[in-house]
Amino acid sequence: MSSGNFLDKLLDGVAVEWKTLGNEEFVEIANNGRRPVKAALRKSGATPYYGANNIQDYVEGHTHDGEFVLIAEDGSASLENYSIQYTTGKFWANNHVHVVCGKSGLNTRFLYHYLRIVNFIPFLTGGARAKLTKGSMIEIPIPIPCPENPKKSLTIQAEIVRILDAFTELTAELTAELTAELTAELTARKKQYNYYRDQLLRFEEGEVEWKTLPEMALDFGRGKSKHRPRNDERLYGGDTPFIQTGDIRSASHIITEYSQTYSELGLKQSKLWPMGTLCITIAANIAETSILGFDACFPDSVIGFVAAPNKTSSGYVEYLLQSFKTKLEEKGKEKSSAQSNINLGTFEQLKLPFPRLAEQARIVAILDKFDALTTSLTEGLPREIALRQKQYTHYRDLLLRFPKPVQAGECP
Repeated sequence: MSSGNFLDKLLDGVAVEWKTLGNEEFVEIANNGRRPVKAALRKSGATPYYGANNIQDYVEGHTHDGEFVLIAEDGSASLENYSIQYTTGKFWANNHVHVVCGKSGLNTRFLYHYLRIVNFIPFLTGGARAKLTKGSMIEIPIPIPCPENPKKSLTIQAEIVRILDAFTELTAELTAELTAELTAELTARKKQYNYYRDQLLRFEEGEVEWKTLPEMALDFGRGKSKHRPRNDERLYGGDTPFIQTGDIRSASHIITEYSQTYSELGLKQSKLWPMGTLCITIAANIAETSILGFDACFPDSVIGFVAAPNKTSSGYVEYLLQSFKTKLEEKGKEKSSAQSNINLGTFEQLKLPFPRLAEQARIVAILDKFDALTTSLTEGLPREIALRQKQYTHYRDLLLRFPKPVQAGECP
C-alpha cells in the first residue's frame, strides 16, 4: 500500500494544515520550569531527572507534572540519534531539553510520534556541538488534520497514536521473544561447540607429543611498547595498526579492525608482528585470543605466537588455548587476588598436545565449521532486531507522512 493511499484512507478527505511548534493555539512550551542540578548536589529520590539523552538520575522534587514531550536542546547532530522523549507524571527537566505539550487541539502523544520522524538537522546550530535553540525550535512545522474541527482532528490523531502504540508494543514483544529464542539457541550451540572442541583436543599421555609453545613457534614473546609515557601523543596517528586487548576481545577469530595506529616513532619503539600471528592476552582477561588479519604492533600485555608451519598452525593453537582457558584463568587468580594476570613464563612452561599436522588440520576444519555456525547466530541476532525496527519505522512513516503545503510558484 502506498503512503498516499494509507494516510488518505485515515484522513477520509479532510485537509491538513501545517502549524509550527511556536503556534500558541496548539502547543505549550514549558521551558521556564527547567532547572539543572549538578550530580553531586542532587538528592536521591523517585522522580526521573531528564537531560538531553533520556533519564540521567532519580531525584527528590520535580519541575513539571503532566504529559509532555522532551526535545533535546543539544548533544546530537545526527538525525538517527536525535533524542525525543515522552513522559507523564512528575519529572525533573534540566536545561538541555525543551519541554513541550499539545493544547486542546493537539494530542501530545501524536506530537511525540510525529517529532520522531522530523529532520532536525536544518534547525540546529553550533557545529560539532549541535544546539537547537528555542528560536529555531518554534519554527519546526507540525501537521494538524482539519484544525477547524477539533473533535474530528483529535479522533484522527488518537487513531494514529493507537496504531503506532500497538505496533510499538508488538515490535517490542517480538524483539524480546526473538532475543530470548536466539539467546537460548546460542547458549546451547556454544555449549555443544565447547563439548566437541574439548573432545577433539583430549589426548592421553603418550598418544601424541606434548610440546611448549616456544617449541612450536618461529617467534614467540610479548609485544613491545618501550617508550614512556605510553600515552605520549607522538606515538600515535600513523599508518601502522596498533592492536590492544579490546581489539582481541571483540574480534571473532580473525582481527579485521583496530582503533589505534602507531606513528613512525611508535613503530620504532615497538615490534611489528606479521599477519597470521596469534595474539594472546595475559592481563585482566586471560588467554583471550584472535589472529592478526594484517601486520600490526601490540603492547606487552599481549603475547604473539608465530607458528612454525612444519609443526602447527595458529588456528590449531588458538583452539587449544580456548580449551585450556579455564585452567589458565585459575593460574592467573593464584598469582593475584586483585586482578587476574599471567606471565610469559607460564606459557613457556605450558605443555600442550600436538598430533600430526594432518590431524591438526582435520580438527581445525571441524572446529572452524562449528565456529562459523556459532558466529552466524551471534551476528544474526542484531540483524533480526534491526529488521524488526526497520519494519516498524516503515509503517510509522506511512502513518505520519502528511502532504506538505504547496509553496508559491509550485504546481499543486
